[in-house]
Amino acid sequence: MAIHPTAIVDRSAEIDASAEIGAYVVVERDVRVGPGSRVYPHAYLAEGTTLGEGCQIHPFAVIGHLPQDVKYGGDPTYTQVGDGTIVREHATIHRGTMPGSTTTVGRGCYIMAGGHVGHNCIVGDQVTIANNALLAGHVEVGDRAFISGNVVLHQFMRIGELAMIGGGTALAQDVPPFMLVRFPQVILGPNVVGLRRAGFSAVERQEIRHCYRLLYHSGLPFPRAVDQVAQLVRTEPGRRLLAFLRSPSKRGFLPYRAWGGGRQAVSLAEADHEL
Repeated sequence: MAIHPTAIVDRSAEIDASAEIGAYVVVERDVRVGPGSRVYPHAYLAEGTTLGEGCQIHPFAVIGHLPQDVKYGGDPTYTQVGDGTIVREHATIHRGTMPGSTTTVGRGCYIMAGGHVGHNCIVGDQVTIANNALLAGHVEVGDRAFISGNVVLHQFMRIGELAMIGGGTALAQDVPPFMLVRFPQVILGPNVVGLRRAGFSAVERQEIRHCYRLLYHSGLPFPRAVDQVAQLVRTEPGRRLLAFLRSPSKRGFLPYRAWGGGRQAVSLAEADHEL
């Protein structure tokens, strides 16, 4: 175990023998640091934080500190960071706010400098949160989603798996899985590059494209479009999309919007071609 002599580590902390704790790091009580994890100088691990195996916590990152919630009453709450997740400089992840609750970041995530994950967020596996992106409390982000720089997400909203949110976008409603969103609040179509890189077959990509057209270009009210999607889907990704659309939503779903005064005919054509 490599713990720098200037680090302040509570006696109750459980640090694996293969982990490394850098200079001037603060590790509070009831913290667990998994095998092979590295905590760089000046990072702060607050009470009730658990780091998995092979994590990296970079300088001045703060993990598990008090939630930014005026209702927080000081009860024990927790923060869980999955194996292989990297948290870069000045990023913050806050513990849960309700008694006994947990903020969860999955495996293999990359939270870039200045990123913020608010209390009680649930972030899936292999999620990228780019520089200065801000997740308010109770946000849910699906596996392999990409949240670009300076994105702002309203509390209680959801981002579906493999969705990609373009830089500078502020969102207050749910984004279905596999969709690409552009500033200011425009769903351009399926996340073509992400789907290809994730190994989705041509049949799966085509089905997602058809679902997108039903949801955003059929002219049907959204609930009726979801019913049509239910009749269409045959693949596993399509069923996951449908499950997301039918699951409870506290914020509703992001509607299609024209951008720059026109419809998205060019973007849709490009999506048809690339899928």
